[in-house]
Amino acid sequence: MKAFVEICHQLSAGEFEFSRHAFKRAVERNISNDEIAQLSENAELIENYPDDKFSPSCLILGFTHEKRPLHIQVSFADTPLVRIITLYEPDPKEWIEFRKRR
Repeated sequence: MKAFVEICHQLSAGEFEFSRHAFKRAVERNISNDEIAQLSENAELIENYPDDKFSPSCLILGFTHEKRPLHIQVSFADTPLVRIITLYEPDPKEWIEFRKRR
């Protein structure tokens, strides 16, 4: 199982792949590969899902250079590339400081 530090390193290096769902969401929400790499510079693991459907995963919060908050759910599975399950800009009405659910 990958460590969080390794996941962040791979995100910053562009060593990631999208699930079909995540790719659609990235396009719809105008989230670029550069923004994904940027958020890894200040990433925080905010939720852990050890019993997730296909493999253990976690929810990461990070900010782009333009201060755009992003949530990215990634798999902890041992694969050559980090697998992004979904990604979005968190709604402040649903999150306290983008870190804790209301």
